[in-house]
Amino acid sequence: MFRPFFLTTSLMLTAACTAPALTLSLTDIGTQVRSANPTLRAARLAVEEARGRQLGSGRLSNPEFGYGFQNQSNVSPQTGIFSIDQAFPITRRLSLEKKLTSQLVGAAELEVRDAERRLIAEAQSLAVQLMSLTQQRALRQQQTALATKLSEFVVGRAKVGEISALDAAQAQVDAQRLLLETRKLETTKVSLLGQLKPMLGVQPTDDLNLSGALPALAVPGMGAGWMQRADYQLAQTKIAAAQTNTNLAKARRMQDVSFGLFASREMQDVTPTHRERTGFLGFRISIPLPFWNRNQGEIAEKAASAERAQLESEALGKQIISEAETARREMQANADLAHETRDKLLPLVIEQTDKLEKAYEQGQTNLLTILRAREQRLQLEAAALDAERDFHLARIRYEAATGKHAPAVPASSSNSAKQ
Repeated sequence: MFRPFFLTTSLMLTAACTAPALTLSLTDIGTQVRSANPTLRAARLAVEEARGRQLGSGRLSNPEFGYGFQNQSNVSPQTGIFSIDQAFPITRRLSLEKKLTSQLVGAAELEVRDAERRLIAEAQSLAVQLMSLTQQRALRQQQTALATKLSEFVVGRAKVGEISALDAAQAQVDAQRLLLETRKLETTKVSLLGQLKPMLGVQPTDDLNLSGALPALAVPGMGAGWMQRADYQLAQTKIAAAQTNTNLAKARRMQDVSFGLFASREMQDVTPTHRERTGFLGFRISIPLPFWNRNQGEIAEKAASAERAQLESEALGKQIISEAETARREMQANADLAHETRDKLLPLVIEQTDKLEKAYEQGQTNLLTILRAREQRLQLEAAALDAERDFHLARIRYEAATGKHAPAVPASSSNSAKQ
């Protein structure tokens, strides 16, 4: 009577433990990386750390409370002194500290955006390789089916003694070779999926399917959108932060001025029977004199850092332009190669292969010629697929170089960079 209950429970647990397969298109990769990549989730905490530092910046130092006591002697009364002192900057140090931490928050946000850009490009590259691998596998299966058909035809002819048994054996070997290549592609697919799943936040045991087809081979024009790339905006923010840091070092040439209030209560035994009590209230100020240390070392250091940030930004801009232009040229070269192979070379090879197969069936040519023609056709079809794959890999590098998938800078970062 308990068997149906346990069977039902087992089925429910099995269904709960079996996660549904995740199906994504190439355009869905970016969204999935942003939402589920564990590295990005950890990187976003750096932004919260920077915001935490921002909360504590630009504030006055805490006031200091003091108390002093001195017992009476023959020449001095018993004295108790209470004091409170507060330091105030006479420069713009506090506002500069607040501005600097705000810029650092913007820099942290941009670092996360740049990590998104790089991770999305890497994940899309793996997805393109997987989709191309599926096409290569379909091509091998098609060629295997043709080779198997030829093998069966040759074996049948060999049994009746019309052709040599060696041709039959060679045809079978060729069919097995294509089948082995298909299995090798399956091994490569497992490796690529093993790299892609963690980037998408997918468990190793869960299924991942890629849907849709690769886009058309269209080469985009070169624009100025790369200036919104996250790491370039980060470089601009670093320039602004370095300039603020230089101004802050200059503001630290003068240390804080301290103001204080103190009160004293004195008591003196004038005679054994008479005790006199007095007290006073006072004010004091402490002004540091910048005679020996005017913070020249830190000022020189921060000025050099600001200049370095400027040069690094210029170098990064040139590197980005070079990356984008190189990727565009690779796209154009691979697109031309794919079109030439598919539109010019492949039709000629297919036509020639069909003629040779008909000639072989009529006994006008040998099997080696057929196999060689099929190998040429397979190589050309595989080369066309490789050219399409390389085109899309170059396209992803171009989109990463121009910051297409992380183009906009968050509003807070933009404001920080302008300050």
